[in-house]
Amino acid sequence: MKHRARPSRVQLLIREVGKFGVVGAVAYVVDFVASNVCHVQFHMDWLLAKTISTVIAATVAYIGNRKWSFAHRARSGVRREYTLFFVLNVIGLGIALGCLGFGEYVLHLKGALAFNVFGNVLGTGLGTVFRFWAYKRWVFLHPDHPRAVAGPDTTPAARVPEPAGR
Repeated sequence: MKHRARPSRVQLLIREVGKFGVVGAVAYVVDFVASNVCHVQFHMDWLLAKTISTVIAATVAYIGNRKWSFAHRARSGVRREYTLFFVLNVIGLGIALGCLGFGEYVLHLKGALAFNVFGNVLGTGLGTVFRFWAYKRWVFLHPDHPRAVAGPDTTPAARVPEPAGR
């Protein structure tokens, strides 16, 4: 049996970003469809439509990130993780709503194109960068973090070779 070398920090970061991107793409489709159904089909206000779609998409993203993107990281309890995940998604939602509000109330842009550019491209894009950083920092912990709970994927061979707290 051939021994596999532990992946480097860069290789792990690339894998995490790639998996996070796939999960994010699925959540983005859920967010995009739900926000447009709420806004276009049900004639909801932009901000309400985006809020509802973000809650749905965040739940999809949590499941995907916990089970796949950051599965190699330590567990710290579903209640703690999902609470932090939800709080960080509220901040991400604030970023998206800020972009939407800027487009609608400052630039006075109306219509589906403006809604999608400011909410689903700019807002979601900026929110995604924030979320990746925040999830790694506070939700899906390094196995050496004091709040980490040993799980099946946190054996020494599966550990992330980075300093604790990052």
